[in-house]
Amino acid sequence: MGQDRGTADLPSNRIDTTVPSVARAYDAALGGKDNYEVDRQLLAQLNQAVPEVNIIAVSNRAFLTRAVRFLAGKAGIDQFLDCGSGLPTAENTHQVAQRINPDAQVVYVDNDPVVLAHGRALLEENDRTRLIGANIFEPDEVLKNDVVTTTLDFSRPLALMHVATLHHHSEAEGMPPAQVLQAYIDAIPSGSYVVFSHFFDPENEHSPIAHRVQAILNQSISRGFFRTRSELEEMLAGLELMDPGIVVNDQWWPTGPRTEPMPAAGNCIVAAVGRKP
Repeated sequence: MGQDRGTADLPSNRIDTTVPSVARAYDAALGGKDNYEVDRQLLAQLNQAVPEVNIIAVSNRAFLTRAVRFLAGKAGIDQFLDCGSGLPTAENTHQVAQRINPDAQVVYVDNDPVVLAHGRALLEENDRTRLIGANIFEPDEVLKNDVVTTTLDFSRPLALMHVATLHHHSEAEGMPPAQVLQAYIDAIPSGSYVVFSHFFDPENEHSPIAHRVQAILNQSISRGFFRTRSELEEMLAGLELMDPGIVVNDQWWPTGPRTEPMPAAGNCIVAAVGRKP
């Protein structure tokens, strides 16, 4: 498969370019250059089913930016554990947080070879940012990692980021998604925050969109599961959700009024920020 400019210096012997990657397809949707033809083919399939899929990707990154801005600013959080961080596209957690507080510490977690390769450059340019290779669906593997335990102070509040991650995890694989998230929540101190977004089955006229995208994703290695409001509420149980609660991404603290109708697919991904009492 062909490479985009910018990937030639990566250790391609560690990267299977015949298998689509969620991180690389997301990078392609955001206009990045660190993806392969197989990732763009997956994105094209999704775009054919849901023409607004690129808008959804941009919307999800915009939510992350607004949430981190709130946490690093008004909430006074200065340490972040970003699970499933993906490729270092524009406006990553560390860029947003450290723009507000240059001393903020960020640990990224991912297991995509391309993401980990880029992490080397990330470490060189920023001594308050770390990236580890671990399975985010195995909380103990992440929480007991030496980099996590030495970089982050678990005696003080921190931000746990699970943005567009748990919808790639099946109930049939080991620990169910709700238990995965709960294990992280149990480990973080009181006063910490959880930043969360997830594919959503609204159980209304927009559900066929969710079902179409899920079918496409589940035909590849990049699976995706659209869950109902009750399922997502179970995942966030015990947290004090910040206003406005669980809402579609664009409705979580928007930066201004909407000037055009929301794409129908925008109703199929939701976000929330919760505080651990």
